[in-house]
Amino acid sequence: MPSLKDLRGRINSVKSTRKITSAMKMVAASKLRRAQAQAEAARPYAERMEAMLSRLAANVAGRPGAPRLLAGDGADRVHLIVAITGDRGLAGAFNSSIGRQTRNLVRRLLAEGKTVKILAVGRKGRDYLRRDFYDAMAGDMMFGGRRTIEFAQAQEIAERVSAMFDRREFDVATLIYNRFHSVISQIPTERQLIPLPPPATEGEGKGPGAMYEFEPDEETILNRLLPQNLAVQIYRAMLETNAGFYGAQMTAMDNATRNAGDMIKKLTLNYNRTRQANITKELIEIISGAEAV
Repeated sequence: MPSLKDLRGRINSVKSTRKITSAMKMVAASKLRRAQAQAEAARPYAERMEAMLSRLAANVAGRPGAPRLLAGDGADRVHLIVAITGDRGLAGAFNSSIGRQTRNLVRRLLAEGKTVKILAVGRKGRDYLRRDFYDAMAGDMMFGGRRTIEFAQAQEIAERVSAMFDRREFDVATLIYNRFHSVISQIPTERQLIPLPPPATEGEGKGPGAMYEFEPDEETILNRLLPQNLAVQIYRAMLETNAGFYGAQMTAMDNATRNAGDMIKKLTLNYNRTRQANITKELIEIISGAEAV
């Protein structure tokens, strides 16, 4: 049985931990509001651009001279997976869920005889994936020292992916990230970046048969839009991941604070019982000694 001194030490230790988790919860909640607003603001533009270029990709598929970023090369041998996670932990299963999603995709592709390369964005994803797929790691990028997510960071990643594609280091690129759904729910999502997949639904006049007119010309417009779309989709994924991270961290710290409170109650009860038992024992010894005299 632990002594009263040991119990007091444990109670004080848990109280200190509760103060830390409570403070981290409040910090995550304050950062979540801004991160959620940024993620929600980026969705409409990214979705419209992706839908437009996906319909265009369906139109130019198989056409000679079609941009490689749009239609690809028709090959499916080498896959690049861009996995976006957080640079920090203490967010429950937020980062490990992306790690598992990436691991399952890599193993499925390897079972099909494909070659897989991984570009890890975020320290936690890099550490998780490097343990199992060290030879497949094509690099990593981290932005943990930045206070906010900026478009320039997404452009840096997009330029690196484009350079690898220009050097024909891969045929298909897939983005994996946590899509922010709510404070307690983040959905692991796979999104193909290169080549652009056909649209999931075909609206009236917007299907693969729709015709587009380009001004000044098709090549100029696509050369500008395709790299920008790549950066926009990565930027959106980074914002979604950032919002999801703070939501998961706030939830995890709230649970930790509650658990610390429950533990303090149990330790305090155990402390009081032990103290009462010691007092009773001392009284019995005093009474027994007095009777012996």
